[in-house]
Amino acid sequence: MGFNEFLGNAGTVTHLRESIRAGRFPHSMILAGPRGAGKYKLALMLAQAVNCLNLTETDGLPDFCGVCANCSRIGEAANLEERVDQAVSARDEMREVVKRETRILIQTHPDVLIVPPDPPQLLIKLGQVRQAIHVAYYRPPVEARRAFTIFTCSAFMKEAANSLLKLLEEPPEHTTLLLLTENPQELLPTIRSRAVIHRLGAIPPAQIEALLAQRRPEMRSEDRALAARLAEGAVGRALGIDLAAYVASRQDALVILRNALRDPDYSQLFHATETYRAGAEGQEKTVNLLRALGSLVEDLLLLVAGTPALIRNLDLAAELGRMADGLTVEWIDGAARALVQVEQGMRRNLLRSLSLDSMAVALERGGSLRA
Repeated sequence: MGFNEFLGNAGTVTHLRESIRAGRFPHSMILAGPRGAGKYKLALMLAQAVNCLNLTETDGLPDFCGVCANCSRIGEAANLEERVDQAVSARDEMREVVKRETRILIQTHPDVLIVPPDPPQLLIKLGQVRQAIHVAYYRPPVEARRAFTIFTCSAFMKEAANSLLKLLEEPPEHTTLLLLTENPQELLPTIRSRAVIHRLGAIPPAQIEALLAQRRPEMRSEDRALAARLAEGAVGRALGIDLAAYVASRQDALVILRNALRDPDYSQLFHATETYRAGAEGQEKTVNLLRALGSLVEDLLLLVAGTPALIRNLDLAAELGRMADGLTVEWIDGAARALVQVEQGMRRNLLRSLSLDSMAVALERGGSLRA
């Protein structure tokens, strides 16, 4: 147990461990990297290392034991998705008036507060930030040397982001604020300027493929190659990828693209999109579809740019090559904008199947969706 379990980005991890050894751990920090790069896992590891009751050393740098009271209780939050599901279920059991005022927060250790995006909009909301401010200023650590507040994404409501500035401008001496993000540019410039940024870079596909051969030997070699490309350099995403689910989502994404680039078959299109309904299951299914469609659009851009060796959907190389024939960068840019607009519509709880149909028609016409 310890930092040796974190795969990749040894330079960044070493730098952070050196700051623990020097006693100069920052009050506010941004961990940036692609989805599945291990940002959340590393954030928990840092909280464990700073507060470990039996701190050890590996390679001459501080390391956590993983078994002491602080390490084990912080580590209980590792399965974030399960914890969030439990919190959402508990909220659903509340009276309606209480439910509306209750925000999702995860806390398996009294001094480590984890703030995930609040369903169904999947945004960090004002109530969550207010609770983080209250904890930071009025609840000094009781069992840990240093308190941690971990925001697991950078999708903040405007009022929430503005409120967070107060905590960043005057951070309590005993607290560290960690913000995890795939893209630091999503955060306000005033937030970025008040935090130290550490980036988790992508790991080459060949290394990920070799790791998959060790960790998931049941996978076929062609599946390992596809998973390594789809992971975009993120080890965690590669190890946890559900290729069957991705291929199913990609099949619907191909229906949308074929409808846009060939003679449209609206009956097939509507048959595919009508299954994307409301509710948590429908939301997850839509997110997976948009990710699959995004990967296909990016591959089309790589083909148009003359770099076919870089595409991710290797098993579709021939069909994507035919689709890319005659495409323009302007069309691909319009497709990318249409994807963003559908994602924004999901946050406003627009009807998903209708949004997808509108996007498909917009792509057929060669432009992004109109507001």
